[in-house]
Amino acid sequence: MIALPLGQIAEILRGELRLHASDTADTVVDGVVDTDSREMTPGAIFVAKPGETTDGHRFVPAAADAGAVLAIVERPVEAPITQIVVADAVTALADLAREVVARVRAAGRLRIVGITGSNGKTTTKNFLARILSDEGETVAPVRSYNNEVGAPLTMLRVTPDTRYLVSEFGAAGRGSIARLAGLVEPDVSVVLMVGLAHAGGFGGIEQTALAKSELVSAARADGTAVLNVDDPRVWAMRRIAEERGMSVVGFGQHPDAEVRADRIEVASDGTTAAIIVDGEETPLRLQVLGAHHVHNALAAIAAARVLGVPVADSISRLETVRIAERWRMQPMGSDRVRIINDAYNASPDSMAAALRTLAQISGPGERTVAVLGAMSELGETAGEEHDRIGLLAVRLNIQRIVVVGPEARRLYLAAVGEGSWDGEAVHLPDQDAAFEYLRHELRDGDRVLVKSSNSAGLRHLGDRLGESFS
Repeated sequence: MIALPLGQIAEILRGELRLHASDTADTVVDGVVDTDSREMTPGAIFVAKPGETTDGHRFVPAAADAGAVLAIVERPVEAPITQIVVADAVTALADLAREVVARVRAAGRLRIVGITGSNGKTTTKNFLARILSDEGETVAPVRSYNNEVGAPLTMLRVTPDTRYLVSEFGAAGRGSIARLAGLVEPDVSVVLMVGLAHAGGFGGIEQTALAKSELVSAARADGTAVLNVDDPRVWAMRRIAEERGMSVVGFGQHPDAEVRADRIEVASDGTTAAIIVDGEETPLRLQVLGAHHVHNALAAIAAARVLGVPVADSISRLETVRIAERWRMQPMGSDRVRIINDAYNASPDSMAAALRTLAQISGPGERTVAVLGAMSELGETAGEEHDRIGLLAVRLNIQRIVVVGPEARRLYLAAVGEGSWDGEAVHLPDQDAAFEYLRHELRDGDRVLVKSSNSAGLRHLGDRLGESFS
């Protein structure tokens, strides 16, 4: 975090400053800010956030022992550390992030990009951070820090020298993106797609679209909206941008896209496409598997272009990215048995994209095996969406379909009903059973996809398989 006196921090948070030892209101702090006491380093700031299973106030003494010099708390704690007592720790975290980013922005050249979408946020964030990091100091979320805690923690990592802040915004419900993006008012707002991920929590896909459009509404009025032309719900958001006086840049495969991809091809060693901007064509060869990642690359190229990065530079930097993120189309195993661990999360759209990639990368003599778990947060559409994925897997001629867990049983039944029987599709109760089955079932030449929502936990099964067949 930027250097701030304790007294000023207390004023920003509208809290009560309770000094410890020789600290005064003029004592300056500038350490990392985190809600995890295990992440404390000398000079750090600990935010004691109450949680669902534990309470951060229990860990204030541990944070102090680790070198933290300030704790933001909702009640005083007996510990040798200066504390600021606030009404709500999460709100205080947001208030601090807003002020820190505003000060850095006012003092320097900081440009801010916000990214949202039902799928692809983390990959696009990583792609864009890779492009921008060669231009200047760039701050981007670790993992998927995109909620009411993770997003402000990322914002608080900016320094006076930071040139770019890339923020990823997830939606817990209507209004959540507006609140988070409103903390920083992005210069560039990127909306990737509107899909069925989390649609159950929003009340349908149209409500999901409204939630994602909040990023465009929260951007600076002189900013730019980077929108997916191939998704009608996203492209319709250009009206919001135009009404606010913003510029609009479209990306996709549609002829109207300013940043466009053509001739997308997927192979076992990566994904290729032709990128077309202003009539000029540049080849792109991603090491990352999957045609859907070309759209994420387009979004990153378009956002970087708004910020002044030439398309050729963006492409050359993207070609150095080996994996999008851990557990996202992550190649594991060996040439003998290739495991693709894509089980960090799953929605109907991403599940379908991963299955198509599996079908595309298999060559003669190679068998396709899909290890599939449940997709979460789909509400009343869950049953029919699991049915649809089971049907798709069979129609793509996936040769072995291994369904794991009771929540995914309908996927198995749909596959059997479509013709995947006589051992081609199996249903197993848990990860251990699946691992034992696959340990004996897999053979040389198999190409294996492991895919599920985070809650199903198949990413750990993917890791076990990757190690077993390495």
